[in-house]
Amino acid sequence: MSRLTVPALVAVAVLVIDQWSKIWVKTNMYLGQEYRIADWFIIHFTENPGMAFGMELGGDYGKIILSVFRIFAVIGIAWYIVKLSKEGAHKGFLVSMGLIFAGAVGNILDSVFYGQVFTESTAHIAQKVAFGEGYAPMLHGRVVDMLYFPLVDGFFPDWFPIWGGEHFMFFRPVFNIADSAITVGVALIIIFQKVYFTEEKETPEEVATEAQA
Repeated sequence: MSRLTVPALVAVAVLVIDQWSKIWVKTNMYLGQEYRIADWFIIHFTENPGMAFGMELGGDYGKIILSVFRIFAVIGIAWYIVKLSKEGAHKGFLVSMGLIFAGAVGNILDSVFYGQVFTESTAHIAQKVAFGEGYAPMLHGRVVDMLYFPLVDGFFPDWFPIWGGEHFMFFRPVFNIADSAITVGVALIIIFQKVYFTEEKETPEEVATEAQA
């Protein structure tokens, strides 16, 4: 079995779940609608015109720059994963990179295609339309976010410096499966960096033998 098999399967699984969840939300909920699964877990439909976790890179040019950057970044990540697999990199590191790759691709699909094939979601549920008849030009689609975990909701005590008496919420950002995959992939690399980068790599001959097995 190729060293790329497991990372590829992980990436495909993440992409399928990510896109299924986004398309379901897009075609079953209107913007701002939410389902309260629990006090700490809410499915809340919002759209993000910029980066992960609701951040933005302003303006039309900012959106195009971000989308193009994502596309080149994904190509670079794919090349890097293939290169690492040939060099005998740790399988856990390849899986982590596969998660990052899948997350990046998942959000690119929204930016590139959703504006072309869906109508607006404001005040009503979006409809699928013929390609090119959607709510935005190519590369201007908005990323669908829906996972909301307001784990802690309260007020800072009056004696607390700067923010005393002000309202706070943790965790406030609304995100999606793709964002989660990128976060998990990066977290795994940080947590297991000593394992990933200090163990002896397999030689190219060992990698080739393993691929043929």
